[in-house]
Amino acid sequence: MPEAIIEARAVEKSFAQPDGGKIEVITATDLAIYPGTIVALLGPSGSGKSTLLRMLSGLARPSSGEVLWHGKPLDGQIPNVAIVFQSFALFPWLTVLENVEAPLEALGMKSTERHRRALRMLDTVGLDGFESAYPKELSGGMKQRVGFARALVVEPEVLFMDEPFSALDVLTAENLRGELLELWLDKKMPIRTIFIVTHNIEEAVLLADRIVVLGRNPGHVRADFQLDLPQPRDRKTAQFTDYVDYIYTVMTQPQADALAIPAPNRQRKEKYQMLPHARPGGIGGLLELLADRGGRDDLYHLADELNMEVDDLLPTVEAAVLLGFAVLKEGDAEITPQGVAFAEADILTRKVLFRDAALKNVVLLRTMESTLRAKSDHTIEAEFFHDVLDEHFTEAEALRQLDTALNWGRYAEIFDYDSEAHRLTLADSEGEERGKHG
Repeated sequence: MPEAIIEARAVEKSFAQPDGGKIEVITATDLAIYPGTIVALLGPSGSGKSTLLRMLSGLARPSSGEVLWHGKPLDGQIPNVAIVFQSFALFPWLTVLENVEAPLEALGMKSTERHRRALRMLDTVGLDGFESAYPKELSGGMKQRVGFARALVVEPEVLFMDEPFSALDVLTAENLRGELLELWLDKKMPIRTIFIVTHNIEEAVLLADRIVVLGRNPGHVRADFQLDLPQPRDRKTAQFTDYVDYIYTVMTQPQADALAIPAPNRQRKEKYQMLPHARPGGIGGLLELLADRGGRDDLYHLADELNMEVDDLLPTVEAAVLLGFAVLKEGDAEITPQGVAFAEADILTRKVLFRDAALKNVVLLRTMESTLRAKSDHTIEAEFFHDVLDEHFTEAEALRQLDTALNWGRYAEIFDYDSEAHRLTLADSEGEERGKHG
């Protein structure tokens, strides 16, 4: 277990009343926040969610107990955290760029450096081109993006968020949640942990690696558990629904005994497709031919022109269909818009498009990528995936499936493969970004 970034030990919060009495909002509570996770804090209204966030972030002092930052008392320290609130809290008289620069200016950073960092962060959150706009010119979603950029520009170790999407319409909130998760999973944010307070159960299950549920009168921890769900998550799966139902029950039945956390539903995992044994170059060639023929051609006609049997052409066609680059209609192969984009792209763009299509549509490559990403050193023996495939295919076919997956994954720069050491290593995403912009 890594060292906790923030640890609350028996923290309690009470507020004095005019009659001399006290209202206890949070009873003595222990809670530790570790790196590399998204933690969601849920609870009914009045359970002290925002109060607990303020104590953990250093905005408020507990009435008793203590909060530790990297093992040392928070008193006297300025923790490296940033907070995104429900209200956008932008300075209306400042431009977007000036709003993002404001915390850096408060830290005394020189103009050139804070300008550079603010521009980079605005680009990261999708606001490139809006630097000179004022808050009144922005939609709610854009204002919250500015809030994200302003929080991230100080490069916090922990990002606290207090109901960050609740003031937005449903579609905008869904879009921003997806973008936040993408930035986190792709490690494009300079933070180690996200702590989000929310009243939305589905939002918590969509985003979090760990969920803490508070009870009220006074606030206390009712449940604290890890989610055994890979990202990205699908609301329609049975296990997603199980988690939502479990949290709802915990929140609405405060007198109930401890409930069993939903068990992993191993049987509902995606099955590995039979990968067609085709090479990326052959797939690209097929798409170019289809694009030259107005986007569609008869398979027998294509095979005849290429001096091939249809059975020999089919794996390449099936691979293009699996990746979403083509569809089969009444014996014809028809290119899709994604296939047209691939056929017309340069070499580097083709790799990006192939990577996106492969991770979206190929279960094996998605599993390989997520397994490598989850490992601390991002490397693993190729034999591991051979053993996995051996449970689904014959020995000969398992080897063929792995060979095809290695070919596709290396082409798409999902991973590197050392054929001498027989090891896979997750591709260097930072290096890829440098290559694209260098």
